[in-house]
Amino acid sequence: MTKTIYALSSGAPPAALAVLRISGPHAAAALTALAGRLPQARRATLARLKDPRDGDLLDQALILWFPGPASATGEDLAELHLHGGRAVVARMLSMLADLDGLTPAGPGDFTRRAFENGRIDLSEAEGLSDLLFAETELQRRSALASADGGLSDRIAGWQTALLDVAAQVEALLDFSDEDDVPDAGNAPLEAAVAVLVDEMDRWLARPPAERLRDGIRVALAGPPNAGKSTLLNALAGREAAIVSPRAGTTRDLIEVPIALAGRPFLLVDTAGLHDGTEDEIEAIGIARAHRVIESSDLVLWLGDEMPALDPAKLVRVHARSDLPSRRDSGGDIAVSALTGEGMDELVAMLLARADQLLPLPGEVALNRRQRDLLMQCRNALADRMPDDLLLLAESLRLARQALDRMTGRAGTEDMLDALFGRFCIGK
Repeated sequence: MTKTIYALSSGAPPAALAVLRISGPHAAAALTALAGRLPQARRATLARLKDPRDGDLLDQALILWFPGPASATGEDLAELHLHGGRAVVARMLSMLADLDGLTPAGPGDFTRRAFENGRIDLSEAEGLSDLLFAETELQRRSALASADGGLSDRIAGWQTALLDVAAQVEALLDFSDEDDVPDAGNAPLEAAVAVLVDEMDRWLARPPAERLRDGIRVALAGPPNAGKSTLLNALAGREAAIVSPRAGTTRDLIEVPIALAGRPFLLVDTAGLHDGTEDEIEAIGIARAHRVIESSDLVLWLGDEMPALDPAKLVRVHARSDLPSRRDSGGDIAVSALTGEGMDELVAMLLARADQLLPLPGEVALNRRQRDLLMQCRNALADRMPDDLLLLAESLRLARQALDRMTGRAGTEDMLDALFGRFCIGK
């Protein structure tokens, strides 16, 4: 029999309220033992909760009862909305531990049961995970779109279209000699598949979820003592990096996540680039700086000599523009972290680049797992459209299988453990 789990699902006490959840076949018995009755389903009810062992009053609280399968987990679910003091919560958790059939929940157990009972699919669970970790408005809106079924609905549409094509293929295979089956060749099937491939290509071209989650990677690069650390601190709004007139202060990477107007960025301060260093530590820092520059989405270059980099991601920043010797040094943007000159223009430029690199507000962004599976589906359709109907049917089967893995219908336990292990206990 499935275990009945319980956990504190709200923040750690003390707090105004504490929400305890109980889910599983013994949830009704547990709630009845505490409140003396089951309340009307899906209606908050005030109750005096007592210890069933000795009748001691535990708390006066709101209780809710959600019979399965129409509940968040797809099984019987009870919620206790208690006063949020530490002693109240501790006593209630201790009492639940003594009830027969109840066991403490682990990370993500409630959400995993919702998945296993068909209340949500894997893409919705991933969206919910992203929603829990969202720190910017753009992250929140994209994660909410996934958690609310935006990707699931699109996958369902692709599945329906593939099944329709597969049904036509089977009809041609099995009943091609019947009078009521039209003989139009493969052209209509290929046209239908081409429409699917085109739509999948548009989804694959969207900015990835990893960039939205981790932030646009912006490398601050240039020669030693060019003002990179000073500019980093100005953008971050705090002293995140050591600033010194001595060249070579920064030897390793300094990563600072920030949010600008709801867009996530990861600023990376790098070691000053120059040739001929005899310092082994500095040489390692310079090598790391080159790797970060190559992998970054944007590079703010604080040097006079332009590097051999992709112009699409390179922005030459004329730093320390307040100094008389630096006023005419050129650059895409002239800034002074000391006076604030040009900082608004630099931030506006970063935001404009972000709008090109990040998903649109409320748009579903695919993570690496989803992109890989959608690419498998797309390739099965685009690269394997043979004239042989048997081979075509196999390509359609592989495409549908990839979509099933996107929603978790064909997932593996290891992958599910990794996903739900990211959730907090009580979710």
